[in-house]
Formats: sequence, C-alpha cells, structure tokens
Amino acid sequence: MPYVFSLLVIAFSVVTLIDIITRRDDQVNHLPKIAWMILAILIPIVGGLVWWAVGRDYPAREERQGGWRGAAAATGGIRIVDDRAPRDTRSADLRTTEQQLADLEREIEADRLRAELARRRAERGE
Repeated sequence: MPYVFSLLVIAFSVVTLIDIITRRDDQVNHLPKIAWMILAILIPIVGGLVWWAVGRDYPAREERQGGWRGAAAATGGIRIVDDRAPRDTRSADLRTTEQQLADLEREIEADRLRAELARRRAERGE
C-alpha cells in the first residue's frame, strides 16, 4: 500500500511539472515559472495543489445559451466580461472554398495583367 501512495505522488508531481513547463509565461500567476517548478519539486503535494489552485490561468468558460440556468439567469441578466481573455479580432470569412479560389485566381490574373502592362510600357519607353 505505501507503494501505491508513492506512485500517486510521483505521478501527480510529474503531471504538475509538465503542466508548469508547457504553460506560456502569460498563463502563469503570482510567481515565475521557475519558482513554481522549484516549489512543486521541493514540496510535491502542497506545491502541486497550490499550482493547480492559484498558479495557473484557466481558459475562460463559454457562456451558456438559453435556459433559466444559463449564465445570464445566474447573474440576474447581467453579462460578465473577462477583460483578461484575449479577443479574436479577425473577421470571419464566410466565403466558400470555391469562392476563395475564384477570388485568388482573379487576383493572380490581375497581377499578371499589371506586369504585362508594365513590361509593354517599359518597351515603349513611357
């Protein structure tokens, strides 16, 4: 039985260290990554529990849609926005693949025609 507990502590420590190492620096809270690693190695159980509780930054949960148990109902209709979460500022391209390819072919043809026009102007000396 003592071996099982030891194996569980080692497995927990390894998973904790892997999580610390693979996190980006902006996803680590309160201490630098190296300090978290040292804490997790020197005090395996407590260090790991503290890391999982406060050391890492968890991704924002998606807001539920509909139902009286939704996020809006739970907050009295007020929408809570997490300003720390990165926002995707890219606009969604709603064209089909065929439309995108057709647009690309038109751009290539327009560039080819511009190059041809520039070549002919250079030949005439304009």
